[in-house]
Amino acid sequence: MAAPTAPPDPLRDRFIADVQVNRHNRAILERWRELALQDGWLVAGCLFQTVWNLRSGSVPEAQIKDYDIFYFDGGDLSEEGERRVQARVDSVTADLGVVVEAKNQARVHLWYREYFGHEYPQLHCACDGIDRFLVPATCVGVRPAGALHEVHAPHGLALLYEGILAPNPLIDHRELFHAKAASYRQRWPWLRLETAPLAGARA
Repeated sequence: MAAPTAPPDPLRDRFIADVQVNRHNRAILERWRELALQDGWLVAGCLFQTVWNLRSGSVPEAQIKDYDIFYFDGGDLSEEGERRVQARVDSVTADLGVVVEAKNQARVHLWYREYFGHEYPQLHCACDGIDRFLVPATCVGVRPAGALHEVHAPHGLALLYEGILAPNPLIDHRELFHAKAASYRQRWPWLRLETAPLAGARA
């Protein structure tokens, strides 16, 4: 299948280049075929924290505790199935010396309430999970697409590069949002807090 094409987007190109300055992101993406994931994406902290580290003049990998992968397998909602995928991911990335976590977005609704105290809808693809991060600026995912890379950023990338932290109207849990935002601002003080949900964000 031919790789998807997209109109030129300097911010998208910058994002793809920036996240790969982090040697662990780059290695994971280079080994993507070996991971053999259904609807797989490299997501979240390992991406946006790399961007913020670069802006702050820090080492790209600084303070990144894990590298998250979302995939979607609606045919196996079991914990055992997720553990098998995790074992394969571990075998492919073991030499990197970092924690790489794979989560099946098809089964998040089964455990989310127990962990976070809120209901969570049943999702239909991995991108649905990316769309539901608490902070729109951090709703980002990337994966190889042929010789190029595909980016999923439902709110665009300007918020990420401007460092704007606002609640996500799709999952507007204020207590969790403020805790997350406070943690981010402790590490990157230049980030800006917006207490109103992002105007124009799709809900």
